[in-house]
Amino acid sequence: MRSRERAFTAMIDVAAAGGLEARPALAAGILLANAERRRSVLRRLRSLGILCISVVATTLIAGVVSTFAGIPVFSSARASGGPGPGGGGGGGGDGGLAPLSTVPVPEPANFADFIRDRGAAIVLGKALFWDMQAGSDGKTACATCHFSAGADLRSRNQLNPRVGPFVVNGPNFQLSAADFPTHRLADPNNPASAVLFDTDNVSGSQGVLPSNFVSIVPGSAVDNVIFDGPDPIFSINGVNVRRSTGRNTPSNINAVFNFRNFWDGRAQNDFNGVNPFGSRDPNARVAQVNAAGGTDLVTVSLNNSSLASQAVGPPGNDVEMSAAGRTLKDIGVKLLALQPLGEQGVSATDSVLGPFASASGPGLKTSYADLIQQAFQPVWWNSTDILTDPVTGRSYTMMEFNFSLFWGLAIQTWEATLISGQSRFDRFMGGDSTALSDLEKSGFSVFGGKGRCNKCHGGAEMTNASVANVNGRGPVDSEDGRFFDTGFTNNGVRPTASDPGNGGTDPFGNPLSITRLTGVTPEIVQGTFKVPGLRNIELTAPYFHNGGELTLRQVVDFYSRGGDFANAELNPNIRNLGLSDSDKDALVAFLKSLTDERVRAQAAPFDHPQLFVPVGEQTNPDGSIKTDANGVAVDCILEVPTTGAAGGAPLPTFESFQFTGPPCSG
Repeated sequence: MRSRERAFTAMIDVAAAGGLEARPALAAGILLANAERRRSVLRRLRSLGILCISVVATTLIAGVVSTFAGIPVFSSARASGGPGPGGGGGGGGDGGLAPLSTVPVPEPANFADFIRDRGAAIVLGKALFWDMQAGSDGKTACATCHFSAGADLRSRNQLNPRVGPFVVNGPNFQLSAADFPTHRLADPNNPASAVLFDTDNVSGSQGVLPSNFVSIVPGSAVDNVIFDGPDPIFSINGVNVRRSTGRNTPSNINAVFNFRNFWDGRAQNDFNGVNPFGSRDPNARVAQVNAAGGTDLVTVSLNNSSLASQAVGPPGNDVEMSAAGRTLKDIGVKLLALQPLGEQGVSATDSVLGPFASASGPGLKTSYADLIQQAFQPVWWNSTDILTDPVTGRSYTMMEFNFSLFWGLAIQTWEATLISGQSRFDRFMGGDSTALSDLEKSGFSVFGGKGRCNKCHGGAEMTNASVANVNGRGPVDSEDGRFFDTGFTNNGVRPTASDPGNGGTDPFGNPLSITRLTGVTPEIVQGTFKVPGLRNIELTAPYFHNGGELTLRQVVDFYSRGGDFANAELNPNIRNLGLSDSDKDALVAFLKSLTDERVRAQAAPFDHPQLFVPVGEQTNPDGSIKTDANGVAVDCILEVPTTGAAGGAPLPTFESFQFTGPPCSG
């Protein structure tokens, strides 16, 4: 009982200090200031006998804490709901399966304080997300890593060694089916069988060449940068190739339901208008027009906005989209002077951008400035003041200065429309008993039975990391008396030491983990990662945070044998399941029933502009990297054709995908 009481004490501290994502100062004076409040709450809990009641009463405890602090901070109670058409309900837990349409789309409570025209914000967000001009190289958009079912289908130059230099394969390597899984056993049913192959390599997403930002070139999509010398990892014979990320790219479809985003959860639920870290960053400021017509630098906070927090991360990241030292303010300087999507085709039937598509060529027949003015309240852009960035010392107009605010909220508002709730499984859960085959129904029984999948993939969202689940259960969960962030788990994909995940720290030296912010012990936080949703999973290979499994059967084999590495932090739900081949076949069939065919067809709301995607570097006959006159690697390019609302060619699977474009040898 004492350990549980210590847990409640720590969690009450967090609640009293200002909420789930309390500022780093909670580790010091704030907690001391709330010590009496904490003791008072505990006295009341004891007087009610609540601390002596077992797990059955945990939700009541959360409710009492909520009474005092405004939010529930802890719950071990789990939702229930069994397989069957029309059964269950939304909201997470290890049951509660239901059509996705039953779950309200999370939205900031103060949305209207920022957005005055939702439709215009959706147009702005989609244009920004797909615009290649945003990258320092004029080629790299957010969509470059999310162009196929919201994920990345590329297979060349995607590897990152994660731990030290490359030991096998390397930069510009072409992946094939023979390279998966990355931990290969003689008997996939027996974790103790001989290891045939193992690597820490991650199948990530290639970004940009290493460089340093100098300036925006007026009227150009390509920034003025200074390229770095040979990269110690991402170069071949002294020629740099595009660097690749250290984690696999998750889909942005249905990501609006996540309480936090990124695999490690660093994109906070509260958006500060500037970067991914919410109220953790005490210095984040945006400009607001004051009563006198001037501007003040103010803090902002929008809840249910982890997608906005996520969206502002990659544009300034020197691996993903940017030269080092460039900010979203600088991206604003560039894009506000360029035609939106100026080098990309846009279908006249695009479900969002169609009315704005240029009839005479690529791009839109409007400007980013016009879209911002239509979408956002004037207090966030309507001033002639020139503002100085306190970090870089560079000067900007108000619209440029607040470009991170516009970027994050507009992209989030558009991504909130990317909800794939029309799968055959959704129809089945809505009452259509014929929507699933007998094999798929059998797989559904395995999913919620001996497969134990719903222990982590609960609720209509099929992830315990959802907003509804975290709000209902609290941000800290437990198994067998050990604590971890709700919706995050160490499932033994790799040794914990290879990637800390949610066990890492933010830029201010504080734990990413809410569990660790509370100080509650014992905990199993290290090496935990956000549990992804499962819809459209057949289209989003390779799987796991390291991209280490190629097929759904490989994923099912992994879970059936109880994972690959017996980490000390392994979630207790990861255990040898002993699934039969027929169980596995049925489960894979069921997982494929989660595909919304609109996603496969690239139809509205999943239609998109044209995109040109770098897919590795061209090579000479001797294997060296082909370079231009400036000694810079020459890309292979894949064209992703535009689709309109009616869709286009069906998306291929990763396993079958072969890129096309300029020849990459000779």
